[in-house]
Amino acid sequence: MAAQREREQRFSDRMTDHEALMWNVEKDPWLNPSGASLTILDGKIDDAHFRRVLRNAAAKMPRLRERVVPGLGRLAPPAWVPDPEFDLDYHMRRIRLPKPGTERQLFDLAAKLYQEPLDRTRPLWRFVIIDGLKGGRSALWAIVHHAVADGIGQLRMAEMYQQLEPDAPPPEEVDLDQIVADAVESHHAKQLGGDLADGFPATVAQSVGHLVRRQLGTARRLAGEVAIWPADPRRARDAIGGVVNAATSTVGALTGQGNEVAGGSPLWKERSRHRRLEHVSVPLDELKEAAHRHGATVNDVFLAGLVEGAVRYHADRDVEVDAFNTSFVLSTRHDSAIGGNSFTPVPVQVPGTPMSLHDRIVDIHERIAEKRASMSTGGGMGALSGVANLLPTSVVTSAARATAAKIDFATSNLRGAPIPLYVSGARVLRIVTMGPVAGTACNATALSYENGFEIGLFIDPVAIAAPGDFRDAIAAAFDDILAS
Repeated sequence: MAAQREREQRFSDRMTDHEALMWNVEKDPWLNPSGASLTILDGKIDDAHFRRVLRNAAAKMPRLRERVVPGLGRLAPPAWVPDPEFDLDYHMRRIRLPKPGTERQLFDLAAKLYQEPLDRTRPLWRFVIIDGLKGGRSALWAIVHHAVADGIGQLRMAEMYQQLEPDAPPPEEVDLDQIVADAVESHHAKQLGGDLADGFPATVAQSVGHLVRRQLGTARRLAGEVAIWPADPRRARDAIGGVVNAATSTVGALTGQGNEVAGGSPLWKERSRHRRLEHVSVPLDELKEAAHRHGATVNDVFLAGLVEGAVRYHADRDVEVDAFNTSFVLSTRHDSAIGGNSFTPVPVQVPGTPMSLHDRIVDIHERIAEKRASMSTGGGMGALSGVANLLPTSVVTSAARATAAKIDFATSNLRGAPIPLYVSGARVLRIVTMGPVAGTACNATALSYENGFEIGLFIDPVAIAAPGDFRDAIAAAFDDILAS
């Protein structure tokens, strides 16, 4: 493999409260918080090379061979433990597109693969090599659960299977079975002190210890409140209403779905678990030049293009929209580590009325700047997640669904490699992201690679009934912005 620096790994033995909340709400498939990626390649992946690369990655990165074990009740977030039945073949698949092998077929297959849930009893990732794409191309579809890492963390994880040269030699062979066996034995020795009979008491002690360290005050207040409900039914009713509101606010903040003001598309009210993948590609250098001309950032112009496309989509249907409810992801990372979650989704409402492209970009620039200035580093988010994790899952998912229904589209902008990449001999042409829709009408995630700014539009087609028209409106909006 070409020289690529080894990054620090940012993984802990337990999920953070934030990650645990994402893990819990996923029990409702409409709220799936995970994203996926579709890497389109020139040529075919060398299967033997790729398998050795993944075996080496799993050896170096324990999270790839760890599964989730729930804490005792809700006293502590779930833990990560070595999977004694880890099987690399389970996490890899190779299939072929039927002829003629169009990108539309590929995108439809990617959306179907996304809707196959990850096995929550195994390590939370899956790769599918897809052959048969027109022009001698292929693709690599990949999903990693959001509880493992956010978008930036996953980009850094991808470095484990990407190379800088087409003929990079495979890494050294490793005895992965022995590595897994050693990890399982070490975990048992650490957790159980060598005596299997002590397993349950050890789990209890750890869960209670976590509660004492992080949530004892919250638990005591909650227990004290519940204790007086029988004597005051009205207080109980008011408290439950407050809990639902708190859960709505908490989950909304964690998923970018916290907008509680009026507005939103009258056409995009319905929601489903169906998904449709569309894609818009914009030259990165031209996008940067346009941003400079308008005194804005690339992210400002990205959101402006999406909003302008949405405005045109509705205008074509003679529908007026006062405002769109959107969100963007603010990274709170201060390291270059692999894995982990450090982000704050920020809701922002933007005008849905027609205006000049320059005015729209300036308006969005000012709104985003104001939001960024008002946001903290997200330190309070863990505390809110801890409260939500003590609530019944049904309460949290119901609140999240209600809040997500107000969001027209969520956005994220990721910075990828500016130089060519390869995956086991095949050159990466572009990477199309499938960001978590999580109950919204659409997730638009952009990933820059070389001189491409690739926008993956992951759409709920029940909400947006004409996803192709929506894509075309956005593409036309960006064409006009680049020419303005």
